[in-house]
Amino acid sequence: MDGAQTCLKDPDNPTAEPRKFAFDYSYWSHDQYTENSNGYLEPSGKKYADQKKVFDDLGRGVLENAWKGYNCSLFAYGQTGSGKSYSMVGYGNNKGIVPLACEELFNVIEKKRSTAGKDEEYQVTLSMLEIYNEQVRDLLNLKKVPKGGLKVRQHPTKGFYVESLTSCPVNSYRDIDAKIAQGTHNRTVASTNMNATSSRAHTIVAVTFTQKTANEAGENMTRTSIINLVDLAGSERAASTGATGDRLKEGSSINQSLSTLGNVIKALADISGGKKKVIVPYRNSVLTRLLQNALGGNSKTIMIAALSPADINYEETLSTLRFADRAKAIKTTAVVNESPTDKLIRELKEENARLLNMLKSGGGAAIMNDQSQGGYTKEEVEEMKRTLEEEMRKSQQEVEEMKKTWQQRLAEAEADTLAKVEEERKVMEQRKVTPHLWNLNEDPSLTAMVIHFCQPGVSTVGNGNSSTPPEILMKGLSIQPNHATLTNKDGVITLNPSPGAKVLVNGAVLKQDTILHHNDRVMFGSNHLYVFHHPADEAQKLKAGQKVDTPTFDLAQEEIAESAGFANLLGHEGGKSKADMLLMDDLVQTLPMVNEANAMSEELNKKVKFEVALVSPQSRGLTDGRTEVMVTMKQLTTGNSWMWDRNKFINRKYLMQEMYQNYVEGDADWDLPKEKDPFWEPADAEILIGTVHLYLQSLAYLIELEDNLVISDYKGNEKGRLMVAAIPCTPKWQEIKDDFVEDPKELLKMKQLNILLKIQAAKGLPANISSGFCQFKFYMDKDFTKTSEVKGTINQDYNYSGKFTFKPVTKQAVDYLDQSALHLEVWGRQKETGFGLGKDVAKLTTKELMTRDKSSPVSHKSPAKVKQDSADGQEEEAAVRKIVGMLTCV
Repeated sequence: MDGAQTCLKDPDNPTAEPRKFAFDYSYWSHDQYTENSNGYLEPSGKKYADQKKVFDDLGRGVLENAWKGYNCSLFAYGQTGSGKSYSMVGYGNNKGIVPLACEELFNVIEKKRSTAGKDEEYQVTLSMLEIYNEQVRDLLNLKKVPKGGLKVRQHPTKGFYVESLTSCPVNSYRDIDAKIAQGTHNRTVASTNMNATSSRAHTIVAVTFTQKTANEAGENMTRTSIINLVDLAGSERAASTGATGDRLKEGSSINQSLSTLGNVIKALADISGGKKKVIVPYRNSVLTRLLQNALGGNSKTIMIAALSPADINYEETLSTLRFADRAKAIKTTAVVNESPTDKLIRELKEENARLLNMLKSGGGAAIMNDQSQGGYTKEEVEEMKRTLEEEMRKSQQEVEEMKKTWQQRLAEAEADTLAKVEEERKVMEQRKVTPHLWNLNEDPSLTAMVIHFCQPGVSTVGNGNSSTPPEILMKGLSIQPNHATLTNKDGVITLNPSPGAKVLVNGAVLKQDTILHHNDRVMFGSNHLYVFHHPADEAQKLKAGQKVDTPTFDLAQEEIAESAGFANLLGHEGGKSKADMLLMDDLVQTLPMVNEANAMSEELNKKVKFEVALVSPQSRGLTDGRTEVMVTMKQLTTGNSWMWDRNKFINRKYLMQEMYQNYVEGDADWDLPKEKDPFWEPADAEILIGTVHLYLQSLAYLIELEDNLVISDYKGNEKGRLMVAAIPCTPKWQEIKDDFVEDPKELLKMKQLNILLKIQAAKGLPANISSGFCQFKFYMDKDFTKTSEVKGTINQDYNYSGKFTFKPVTKQAVDYLDQSALHLEVWGRQKETGFGLGKDVAKLTTKELMTRDKSSPVSHKSPAKVKQDSADGQEEEAAVRKIVGMLTCV
């Protein structure tokens, strides 16, 4: 960060010229700070920008515009974990823009109230919503959540709005803080119960600030400003899900908001750049509809782009900077929202009367320019009539709200707020002395929002579906009616899981009762992750001078991954490469998703099982690169399996969540036809059976190759044998016999070298394979060459013969033959009946089938072996060279 400029260096290309971006401000917050006695991070060098500086530069401008009557919007965009929530909300005494702006707003209001006339009034209301999977949730009222979320309506003058959204009057920053804490708690509970990952959701806090004052002419004027504070979903998810070509991609709305936001910003930037006839796709997502004014209309808008300095996040950081660079070209036109107070009430009354007249004059038909009912069914007319009645009810409600004094509305809200503040105070006091569990979430702002106390005696953990209500209520995946018990006997807490219940302690499966210790990590079911806090134990450790580190979400997930068989891969020894860190990052994110997918399959009885697969670059036909995390789906009744890349699995997983939530809500249509079922894949979809590496070095000595090679899958298991031959030929395609060379460099003297490649057959393929083919890329080919597809047998005769010519014979061609291996892939289609496991298998439940299935939820050779794949390939190649050298000597 250099003044207003941000420079980005590519860690893989340190000599390249840095990329430079210019913004209004570029803040450095990575180092050059010290923590003072109250926990505030203050600058120790010139570069560091603390929270106060960011607020002075950005927040004060927002407040000034709000006092003038402009709508204001503040966005935080960037990768999950890059600091969006820290900038917006802050942490501890390092308050972000939202709390600082609200504090300052009420400081000024209190000063003005002390000298205000009788007609002056200042009102502040707050609403808080979340957009997840194109559904709107009211975070201040989760009691009545309609199916499909709250409806987004359009008003002729107000634009898009959320119907029935709670708007709470607040009279101090303490009230706002309490409401935001309530909304954040509700968001945490909802995301845990519904498996809705927080980083996939957008949160909008809207502060509506209304000033009622008299103008110079003595008229009562109302000036209104809506301050939208928007914390967007993690930007990296938009690009990393939605597998290309996936038949279910169109059905997923997980990425719709962020991708549409990008399209809207591009269109608005094009308009600002002078392009004509550009359509801005606001209507394509809920987020862009609700923020239409903020993005390109009546609002003064600021966007914060949060960046990660980690080298493994280079691509995401570059993407964020490009996004911000495009957004800065947009120009909005803000106007003061000021109208005579009496006029507002009169307009609402007039609209109410108009709606009433339309209902009396024909209901739904009248809305269509008073045309006859021709062309409309009776049901359509009734639906339009119901819509009009709802609009009239809302209009009447607004009139009544405007008539009601601010003091009346405030008194109603304050009673509720005071009760919640007092309850929160008691919880904080109790946490100091009582052992308890606090939740861990991948979003730090949602961590420690859910507290469960371990009261003296026995406390039952359950989902609330038992005859006796549990003391600790948890809902969601894999939680049983009586899941576990927590016993507090003289301050010693013992956790005892119920038979068949999934409980993990410090990453390991809990099979019997165990005593919990301070900072133990406990997971109930598939996604209820908690830390056990024991005040007495903590005090003893601190008294003894022991360091007590607070567990993190990532550390807990790494622990679970290690217990699943990745201890070597995730070891904390120094010197990890960038590839190792990326692999670890992908694995820690994917493993809990796989566990969730398996839990959903079990509850929905889908009879499929998912496994994490580590696929080396050699298994993918690459000589270098990094090991990739992929996921296999196994059909437990047939034994068929499919390999999905990580992106496709993530896309499917969110569709599985949508199906599961419909099931939980009692939707009769939750079970989709198989073509739309995210748990289904057609048996005849092409799958990679295995690969073969044919080392070509003997061809560099003009010695023919003929071999029966093992077809290996990504785990190294033998899947059959491939009969291949590679024969050096004369220009007339006759085999070169007894005319080998002693040094491959001698081939450079030849004008032309012909290679005849024969792929004769694949023998002994798995019993569930109904047809198959082989494909490869020779030398510099860009596209695969395929053999014919052979059907009806596991012994497939391809009888392929291909002619390849090097003319002229170049050093690159000689090096290819001398040093490379031909990567051949054997592909196939599976039988509907799979391995023919028997009719009795179909009668078993998914849980019974998973118990019978002996494969691990983690598929790989071994973590250590995966890391050595490149070295193994080099050793094998060296051995082949040695043998070829011996043959040449003979």
